[in-house]
Amino acid sequence: MKTDTIKVGLVGNLWFNRAENKFLGSDRIDLLEKIDELGSISKAARAMGFCYKTAWDLVNLVNNMAERPLVYRLTGGKGGGGTKLTPEGKEVVARFKVIQEEHRKFLQNLGSRIDDTDRLLRFLKRISLKVSARNTFIGTITALTKGAVNSEIRITLKGGISLTAVITNGAIDNLGLKPGVEAYAIIKASSVLIGTDVHDIKVSTHNVFCGTVTKVIDGPVSTEVAVEIGEGVIVTAVITHDSAEQLGLVVGGHACTLFEASSVIIGVS
Repeated sequence: MKTDTIKVGLVGNLWFNRAENKFLGSDRIDLLEKIDELGSISKAARAMGFCYKTAWDLVNLVNNMAERPLVYRLTGGKGGGGTKLTPEGKEVVARFKVIQEEHRKFLQNLGSRIDDTDRLLRFLKRISLKVSARNTFIGTITALTKGAVNSEIRITLKGGISLTAVITNGAIDNLGLKPGVEAYAIIKASSVLIGTDVHDIKVSTHNVFCGTVTKVIDGPVSTEVAVEIGEGVIVTAVITHDSAEQLGLVVGGHACTLFEASSVIIGVS
């Protein structure tokens, strides 16, 4: 009896990681290229078959995790502004393309040398960490104060932005947290509050970041608000529609984001 041979090809995906988290892959690079080509996130999203919200969230994630912003939004003007890649963004895209071509050649060469299907599948198997959260930031722990049960951690983001988290001492030990360690901070959009004039108001949280509103998406119940707090770092909040109307939030306007230190989730590689 003749046994059919199933030809197995070797393929793989290339990713740039930050703190073991997926940062830039071919889909995000393609989106950046389309944004640079078309000058608009919405046009790029349509060209790639993405919904606008998905494309916007990806751009915010990439900007938040990059050392310097990769995408720059232009506001105002007769045409209503636009979007383009920063010099850093153009460099990252070009660098990725070079590495991607070398990666393709590597897999092609390796595939020609592997003829055992089981070994091939074991070789391709991997574990990747995926985090489902709107606000994900990378930084370095610059201070850690231990209490009887909990510890206060200060993480410095790019541009010197300082974020405070409170987690249990057990988590500190399990994660091996200490000053100098690179970590990522995650905050749910629903945990972020928005204000427009809080500079002279005393609040019980260290995490108060003010900046420029870059997005307002109204819904019948909730409104999504994005605020750039500096160096391309975007904080996203989901608040009630009524609250957004009362605050008079508009793109280009001033707003402050606030969230409790206990609302921050900390992770490390």
